[in-house]
Amino acid sequence: MASHRKPRTRVRNTGPAVGITTAALASVTLLSTQSALAAPAPKPSIEDVQKKVDDLYRQAGTATQQYNQAKEATTAQRSKVDTLLDDVAKRTEKVNEARRTLGTYAAAQYRGGTLAPTATFFLADDPQSFFDQTHLMDRMTERQTRAVSDFRTQQAKASKQRAEAVASLETLTESQATLRTSKQNVQTKLSEARGLLSRLTAEEKARLAELERKKEAEAKRKAAELAKKQAAAKAEADRKAAAAEEAAKETGSGTGTGTGTGSGSGSDADASTKAEKVMAFARAQLGKPYVWGATGPASYDCSGLTQAAWKAAGVDIPRTTWDQVNVGTRIATEDLRPGDLVFFYDDISHVGIYKGDGMMIHAPKPGANVREESIYYMPIYGSVRPG
Repeated sequence: MASHRKPRTRVRNTGPAVGITTAALASVTLLSTQSALAAPAPKPSIEDVQKKVDDLYRQAGTATQQYNQAKEATTAQRSKVDTLLDDVAKRTEKVNEARRTLGTYAAAQYRGGTLAPTATFFLADDPQSFFDQTHLMDRMTERQTRAVSDFRTQQAKASKQRAEAVASLETLTESQATLRTSKQNVQTKLSEARGLLSRLTAEEKARLAELERKKEAEAKRKAAELAKKQAAAKAEADRKAAAAEEAAKETGSGTGTGTGTGSGSGSDADASTKAEKVMAFARAQLGKPYVWGATGPASYDCSGLTQAAWKAAGVDIPRTTWDQVNVGTRIATEDLRPGDLVFFYDDISHVGIYKGDGMMIHAPKPGANVREESIYYMPIYGSVRPG
């Protein structure tokens, strides 16, 4: 008998192909790993590390000024919100007082048996709908009309002030968010800088310190050159002044010249007195730690120190470097006097107080204390003389 079973289909064996593919992938992975191990990323030079760390500290300085700016905006906005909320509370009380007056009239009408719609009008939460009813308005006395008008006025003002308060609260929330972001940016930059420094070996740290010493020495050399130029310029100015005074005596015009000089001397004396107070305050802060966002008295950031120093001289200047640079008179570097403010970097993220001879007192950066340093330690943006 013939078999009716379906013939078995032969299945092609693909096992070897899979094995070859797996082996190939493994080989590629192994070669990639070996290649990565054989060619590690080159380690940055100490010069590169120094440049990177300096740049991170500069970025942290910029973020600090953003933080200071946001903090001032937040403080001002919070004060505005508090004032608006107080105004809203007072206005609400006036609305309630007007409502009580209306209630008094309504109660009197009720007791007198007058028209019920009038009482309903006075007690309604929304009296506007009744104003279209002219026959009701005709029944009101003059005092009642004034009371209703006052109620409407107070209610409208209260609504407006509530809207202003809500808008101010939204702005405050935005300022607080900016403040948090700025704070996080400062912390991020400082963490990156500390991380780079912590990965250096003892030998690398020594080399980095040597680079810093060379940088400081070059900055001091430039400061000495400036001091020499300033001394020569002062000597020349004194010589010309003495010659002019002698010539004035010889021509008999000493009295007229003396009056003009006296006026100028008075102005110069006032500026000199302020500068002395600024420098006395700055010197008293030497050795105190830099803390970003700090304004004293235990610690400072750069613009916090300059603001406090000039405040000690009776002059109020803004909080941030970006605002301080616009205060007072612009001064060329060779014309700097003690007390002048010197700003650094293209983004104006740092400031110091000029003390003379090309040196300044400033709060440098996190991990450092208020100290004297050459103004050429960082790239100068410009200088101003407040007051």
